[in-house]
Parts: sequence; structure tokens; C-alpha cells
Amino acid sequence: MTFELPKLPYKYDSLEPYIDEQTMKIHHDKHHQTYTDNFNKAFEKYPGFLKKSVEEILIDLSKIPEEIRTAVKNNGGGYYNHLLFWQILSGDKKNQKFEGKVAEAVEKQFDGFDNFKILLSDAAMKRFGSGWAWLVYNPILKKLEVYSTSNQDCPLSEGKIPLLLIDVWEHAFYLHYLNKKADYVSAIWNVINWKKVNELYEKALKS
Repeated sequence: MTFELPKLPYKYDSLEPYIDEQTMKIHHDKHHQTYTDNFNKAFEKYPGFLKKSVEEILIDLSKIPEEIRTAVKNNGGGYYNHLLFWQILSGDKKNQKFEGKVAEAVEKQFDGFDNFKILLSDAAMKRFGSGWAWLVYNPILKKLEVYSTSNQDCPLSEGKIPLLLIDVWEHAFYLHYLNKKADYVSAIWNVINWKKVNELYEKALKS
């Protein structure tokens, strides 16, 4: 068994004009494929790990042999983070309605959607270099959290459950937005698949 790169759940141009077709093709077919290939390659000496899910692997990196741990963390994170990223984006307005249990929790915990949007956008903008901004569920504290991680680090490795993420690596936006990262962060709010985010939240509540 090996980890595979699934097709996008929509057409490459489905997120236009907010995320362009060329960026989606390169981001998915090239960058995500590279993380997938390197994730599999990391286990050449330890094929037994290929029987596990990427989530099981990332949740406890201490079980990964030290000689491949960094490669697994980086490429496994890249593999998983992008899998989730494609799912929480949608060009279908039916999926973009901010509603459900996650909407109630966001409104209550962050004192309204607008404040939440500012917090997550700020986390994305203040991430120096490459990384991700996240909305996660902390099952220990039983609450939502907003923060950012560097490179391909994943909240799963910190015991948290990812719900929503913004890719702030330059390859996610540079072809269309050039150096205007703020314009990209602002635009991506137009294609958030809140239906999927709510599904992830409801599942997290049962964890």
C-alpha cells in the first residue's frame, strides 16, 4: 500500500476568480504530488507504516524512527494539510453558508463571525515565511482555537483537530496575487466550504 493523491473534488477553475485555474493545477498536480511521493519514499525502509492512516502517523510522531521523522513530519504534513485544504474550499454557494453547530460555536466563542474572520486572517498574515493558519478544536479544553503553524507542521501532532485552514505558502497564491498576500487572504473567504467545516466540527465533538 502507498499513499495516493486523490483528484480535486471539483474542477480546477471552480474557485475562480478567487483562486485561478493555473494555480490550482500547479498546486495540486505538482506541489501536492511531490509531498505525496516524498511521504511514500520516507517509508522505504519501514513499509509497515504504510498500513496506517496519515492521521495515525501524524498524531504520534514519536513512534516514527528518528532517521525518517523529519521527512515524515514535513511530507506527511504536506500530504495531509493539502488533502484537508481542498475539502474546505468550494465554489458552490450551497456549501458556503455559514451555519450549523460550528457557526454557533464560532459566534459564541469569538464574539461574532467578523471578529473570528479578523483573528484567522491576522494569523495568516502574521505567519512569517511559509505555513498555515488554522481553526482547530481542542478536545482537552473542549473549545475552538485560532493560530498558525510553520512550514507543513500539523495540529494533529499537537493533539488538536483541524477544521479550517488557510495555506499561506507563496505557491498557493503568487501566480495570481504576486506579493499581495493580503488580497489572497481576503479573497479566500469567498470560497470556504462551511458545510464541510461543520461536518468536521460535529465529528470532532464526538472525539
